[in-house]
Amino acid sequence: MPTVDDILEQVGEFGWFQKQVFLTLCLLSAAFAPIYVGIVFLAFTPDHRCLSPGVAELSRRCGWSLAEELNYTAPGPGAAGEASPHQCRRYEVDWNQSALSCADPLAGLAANRSHLPLGPCRHGWVYETPGSSIVTEFNLVCDDSWKVDLFQSCVNVGFFLGSLGVGYIADRFGRKLCLLATTLTSAVLGVLTAVAPDYTSLLLFRLLQGLVSKGSWTSGYILITEFMGLGHRRTVAILYQAAFTVGLVLLSGVAYAIPHWRWLQLAISLPTFLFLFYYWCVPESPRWLLSQKRNAQVMKIMGHIARKNGKLPLVDLKMLSLEEDVTEKLSPSFADLFRTPQLRKHTFILMYLWFTSSVLYQGLIMHVGATGANLYLDFLYSALVEFPAAFIILVTIDHCGLICPLALSNLVAGAACFAMIFISHDLHWLNITVACIGRMGITIVFQIVCLVNAELYPTFVRNLGVMVCSSLCDLGGIITPFLVFRLMEVWRGSPLILFAILGLVAGGVTLLLPETKGVTLPETIEDAENLGRIAKAKENTIYLQTQTAERAGT
Repeated sequence: MPTVDDILEQVGEFGWFQKQVFLTLCLLSAAFAPIYVGIVFLAFTPDHRCLSPGVAELSRRCGWSLAEELNYTAPGPGAAGEASPHQCRRYEVDWNQSALSCADPLAGLAANRSHLPLGPCRHGWVYETPGSSIVTEFNLVCDDSWKVDLFQSCVNVGFFLGSLGVGYIADRFGRKLCLLATTLTSAVLGVLTAVAPDYTSLLLFRLLQGLVSKGSWTSGYILITEFMGLGHRRTVAILYQAAFTVGLVLLSGVAYAIPHWRWLQLAISLPTFLFLFYYWCVPESPRWLLSQKRNAQVMKIMGHIARKNGKLPLVDLKMLSLEEDVTEKLSPSFADLFRTPQLRKHTFILMYLWFTSSVLYQGLIMHVGATGANLYLDFLYSALVEFPAAFIILVTIDHCGLICPLALSNLVAGAACFAMIFISHDLHWLNITVACIGRMGITIVFQIVCLVNAELYPTFVRNLGVMVCSSLCDLGGIITPFLVFRLMEVWRGSPLILFAILGLVAGGVTLLLPETKGVTLPETIEDAENLGRIAKAKENTIYLQTQTAERAGT
C-alpha cells in the first residue's frame, strides 16, 4: 500500500506547489506576532505626572522648564526602578494662589516639603509622549495599572479557551475550513479593537480575538507540515515559526512609525483580510482527508500537486480510487490524549514544556521592556536573536534529533535568568546581552516543542493534541503579566528566580520524552504508544490509509 510520503516523492516533495503554499502561509505566521506581543506597543506606559490645575499657568508665568516645574511642584523621585511619587501623588495645594512665588512656590506653605499633604491624582495625568496608548487614553496607571496586565491576560484566556474548541474543529471539519473561519473572525475583531469606545469593550474584543487567532496560526502550521515530503517537513515547520520573528521585527518598525495605538491596531489588522484569498490558494490537507476516508478528494489534490510541480499523474492514485474502503473513519477525542500510559506521560510533559516556554518567553520580553532604556530598540534587539535560534535548530536537529537540543535550550534559558539575578541594573548592556541569550534559548524551545508535539500523536488526533498541550502555553500567558509586574514590586529579581527554576526543571523532564528522529510518524494510538520502543528506526512516513486502533492491534 503506497503512503502519502511515497506519493509525494513522485509528485514532488518541495516543488512549486509546496513553495507557493509555504510562502503564502508564512504571511499568516508573521501576522500573528502583533496579536501575541502587541501589548508592548499598544499598552506602553510613558513617563507621567499628576495633572494639577493651575500648575501649567504658573509655569508659563514663571518661565519654568519642565525640569524646574517638576522640581517646584511635584513630590521628589523615588528609588531607582520604582514609580516616582509624582506619578501617582500630588501636593494638596491650590496652585491658583496669587501669593505663590516663582523662586520656590512651596516655601511659604511649609518649611519642609515632606510636611505638605499628598493626595491622589484627582484631575488625571499628564503623559510625556508624542503618541498614545491604551494606558494614556484610559489612564491605566497607578491604582489602575493592573488593568494593563488584564488586557494581555485576556488574549491568553482567549488562546486557552480557543485551544479546546478550535483544535477539535480542525480535526473534525478540516484544516482549511478552520483556517478561513478563524482568520476572518480575527480580522474583524482586530478592527473592532481599534474602534473600541471604552476599556470594557476593549477587553471583550481582545478576549474574542484570542479565541480564534491562535487556531488560525496552528491550522497554518499543520497544513504546511502535512503538505511537505519527509525531507523538508521539519525545515519548513521551523521556517514557518521564523516568519513569526519577521512579524516581530516588522512590528517594531510599524509601531515606531505609527505611535498612536488605534491607528497601529488598524495597520496590523486590516491586511489580515487578504488571507481570505487562501480559499483559492490553499487546498485541504490530503493527510486529513485520508484520515476521514475521503480518497476521491485526495486523488484530486495529488493530481493538482503533480501538475503544479510539472509531474505526470500517478498510477498509484488511480489504483487507490478503485479500492473499497471498509474501515470506518476515526474521530478525535480528548480522552485519546490520555488513553495509554505513554500518551499520558507525553501529554503531561508537553503541557509543562508549553507552560514553561510561554512564561519565560513572554516574561523575558516584559522584564526587558520594564527595565530597558529604549522601547523600540530593545524590542528589536531581542527579536533579532530569534533568527540565529532558527539557524541553530536547522543545523542541529538532523544530527542531534529534537530531544537533546530541546533539553539543552531549556537549561540555557533557565541559566540565563539565574545569571541576570546577580547582574547590576546599572550594567544595562550586560543585562540585555544575557536576556537575549535567554530569549534565544527559549525561542529554540518554542520552535522545537511544536515539532515534538506534532510527532508524538497519531494523525487523527494530531491537531487536537497540539492545541490541547499548547493550551498550557496560554495558561502561562494569562498569569505571566501579573507574575512579572507584581513580583517586580517586591523585588526586581523576583520574576527571574521563578523563570530560572521553571527552565531548569523543564530541561530535566524533557529527557523523559522519546526521540522521534527517523521514527515513523504514528498513525494509530498503538503506534504512538510504541514510540521509543522500536529497536530499528524506520523511515518517517505516514500511511496512506488510516486504520482504527482496534484493527491495528489485531
